[in-house]
Formats: sequence, C-alpha cells, structure tokens
Amino acid sequence: MTDIIAKRNYWLLSACILSFFLTWSFCFSIYPIWLNQAIGLNGSETGLVFSINAITALFVMPCYGFLQDKLGLRKNLLWFVGLMLLLSGPFFIFVYTPLLMHSIYLGALVGGFYCSATFFAGVGAVETYIERVGRTTGFEFGKARMWGSVGWAIATFFTGQIFNVSVSLNFILASCCALIFLSSLLFVKISEDSAKQIEINQKANALSLRDALLLFQQRKFWAFAIWVIGVSCVYGVYDQQFAVYFAAQFASQAEGNAMYGYLNSFQVFLEAGGMFLAPFIVNKIGAKNGLLLSGAIMALRIIGSGYAADPISISAMKLLHAAELPIMLIAIFKYITATFDARLSATIYIVGFQFMGQVAASGLSILVGMLYDQIGFAQSYKIIGLVVAFFVIVSMFVLTSDKPKPIKNAVTT
Repeated sequence: MTDIIAKRNYWLLSACILSFFLTWSFCFSIYPIWLNQAIGLNGSETGLVFSINAITALFVMPCYGFLQDKLGLRKNLLWFVGLMLLLSGPFFIFVYTPLLMHSIYLGALVGGFYCSATFFAGVGAVETYIERVGRTTGFEFGKARMWGSVGWAIATFFTGQIFNVSVSLNFILASCCALIFLSSLLFVKISEDSAKQIEINQKANALSLRDALLLFQQRKFWAFAIWVIGVSCVYGVYDQQFAVYFAAQFASQAEGNAMYGYLNSFQVFLEAGGMFLAPFIVNKIGAKNGLLLSGAIMALRIIGSGYAADPISISAMKLLHAAELPIMLIAIFKYITATFDARLSATIYIVGFQFMGQVAASGLSILVGMLYDQIGFAQSYKIIGLVVAFFVIVSMFVLTSDKPKPIKNAVTT
C-alpha cells in the first residue's frame, strides 16, 4: 500500500510541476520579446524591469524558504502558489500591461512582487516540496523535475506563434494550465501516521528563525553563495535578453519569434531527457564537481554566443542549456543535502541559491542592459563568459567536497 501511495504521489507531483512550468513558460518564455515588441522597451529599460523584478524577489524568497521548511510536508504554501498561478492571465493582461505603459517603475514594482510570489520564489517552494517528498518516499527528484522541463517545452513550442497571433493569448492559456496544478495538488496525500513523516513534521515545527539566521555565519554557506553569484547569477543575467538577440538573427521579427519558440522547445525536450542522466552523472562525480561541470558548460555557452555569427551556430549554443541545467539542478540539491542541515533544505535552496542570485541580478541586469546598448550583444557575451569562467575556477577551491576521502589501511607491526 505504501508503494502505491508513493507512486500515486509521484505522478500527481509530476503533474503539478508540469503544469507549473506550462504556466510559467506561457508567461515568460518570450517575456523579453513581449517587453520589447508589445510594450516597446529598449535594452536598458528591459534590464531595468528585470532588475526591479530581482529586487522585489528579495522580499519574498526568504519568507518562502523558511515557511516551506516550517511546513515540512504540508501543502499550505503550494495552495497559495496555485492560486497566484490561476490569476496570471488576468494580471498580465489587465494589470501588468497598462501599468508598464503608464509608468515603467510602477509597473515593474507591482509586476515584480506578483512574479516573485508566483514564479521566482514559487518554483523554489514547488521544487523543494517535491524533493523532500521524494527523499522521504524514495524517488529521485530528477525524475519528477523532468516533467517541469517537458511542460516548459510544450508551451514554448507554441508561444512564438501564439504571440504573433495575439499578445494576450499566451497569458490566457497560462491561467488554464494553473487549473491542472490545483486539481493535481488536491489529490496529493501524505500520510500523517508514518513514523518518518511524523519525524519530519516534528523537526520542522521545532525549527526556529535563529536556526536559519545561523546559516549566514557558516563559511560553507558563503562559499556556495560565491558559486551562485559568480556562475549561476551571471549566467541568468546573460539569458534574460538572449531571445531578443536570437530573434534579431532572422529576416523578420515574426520569423525570429517563431524559430525561438521551436528551438527553445526542442532544447527543453532534450533537457527533460538530461534529467534522467543527470542523477547518474552527479552521483558518479560528486555534487561539487557537478556544480563545477555545469558552470564550465555555462561559460562555454556564453563565450560561444559571442562568436556565433549565424542562426545555426547561435542555436547550437542555445542547445548546450539542455546539458547544463539538469546537472546543475541535481547537483544543487545533492550538494545542499550533503553539506547542510536537511531541515533547512528549502531555506538554503531558495535563499542560498535563488535569493543570492537575485541580489546580484538586481544590479547586474541594469549594467548588462546598458552594455548591450553600448557595445552590442556579441561583445557583451564574451565579457560575461569570462566572468563566469573566473568564478568557476574560484569555486574549485572554496566549495566543500562531498566525495568521501579514502581510508588508509592501518599498518600493523
């Protein structure tokens, strides 16, 4: 009976993350194109919106991380995220669009809080909940997270064409997909009688704010933050306006939008397959080496984008994301579990990974946006890629090794 419940929850949680990423992709896979072509923002203004989004996320992410850890295996926070997903269509169409057109600062501020509560922090709450249930019941997080990649790929395949037909239709479909999230979450059942689950909830209840704050006194936490800020965050800033650069490689914006949707969809389908292989790779080389490997691939992709001069070569750089993201996600969760207190896994993931990334992105987004306008995308990518490569090298020395040291045989006399 336990195996049946665990298998049912695996499929229900897979449906949750599938629908979450469907909603997110319908709203965000062409977000920079929407800001550029529908709202009329230039590179610097788009960077400003991303920067304000990052700043507002700073107020939401720590709350989500600690709250999810306090809730243990309870679903309260996920219900709130599901409701916000349901409101995504009306928000983008009737609130966000007119606000941005009226005042870029007010629109970005309101949109930043909504997007943070729904997507930027919401994804951390969903992923850490699934990882915790998987760790408790015995399934690999990567196998469930794969369905998130599938959801993003399915939506992205159509978003470019849909955008060319109607600016609002993607947002309407986003709200429809949120219904799948809510209905799937309804049937997820976590037994309150299991000894392991009782222990998890008791430890969660005993967790205090002081426990979370003590993380900031740990050297290994700041070592992890160096990797996040210098590698993952810089890469994220690079990726913000990549769709604009990609679409510009084609004869018309409409053709570029559609081709970006096709390529992004293909890339994420490859990424979903990578989620099956990533646990094997990370278990083999260790979580620390997994973080370093994903960082090296990121640096290669960014620098390569700077030298790519045609749609085929720039597409090849885009597809490298399918190798780097699965390794990075699996390595992050395994690194957190191996290095830190497991009770604080959500706090460390959302604060240590997502929050720290947003702190750096809040300033870098404007700087990189100005760089795009002044020296162009290609030259900017070469500079950004070298920064990532530098931090990968630094991370080799500061991250904590999770590979057990070999035990030397004692010499008997």
